[in-house]
Amino acid sequence: MKTRQSRLDTIKAIIQMQEIGSQEELAQALSKMGVNMTQATLSRDLKLLKVVKGLTPKGRAIYMLPDNPYYRRVREHRQEGTAIRNGFMTIRFSGQLAVIKCRPGYASGLASDIDNAHFSEVIGTIAGDDTIFLALEEGFNKNTLEANLRTIVPVYPGSQVEKKQ
Repeated sequence: MKTRQSRLDTIKAIIQMQEIGSQEELAQALSKMGVNMTQATLSRDLKLLKVVKGLTPKGRAIYMLPDNPYYRRVREHRQEGTAIRNGFMTIRFSGQLAVIKCRPGYASGLASDIDNAHFSEVIGTIAGDDTIFLALEEGFNKNTLEANLRTIVPVYPGSQVEKKQ
């Protein structure tokens, strides 16, 4: 078992040398180097290292460290509440549930932004790679929620709010 610091150093080295787009990819790269850990530990390590997701010039979302020249731009946009090109595509409502579809790799960052906004209509989120489930407060106001979400997810051309018939 490696020490925490050596584990963090290994994570940094992998992110600097490879284009890693997901925790699963990172876990596989770590495993090849003999470092095995739970997903929760990996998440905590990424947060501790202040890793963000940013776009490569080819448009692929990858993990970035603070020394990456694109890192500052990604962090500034997240602090403003809107991740640049946050990957949002659609949202659908069904009862006390909303499902947001994103571009691959964007769901966890967007879900984190929604959680950190503390909207009273949202009880919690669950994020996969390209899908977010929002558990909604009973009796929530859909128009208020949509307005709140637009502070984080501006509706870009090609994105849409889908209404269940």
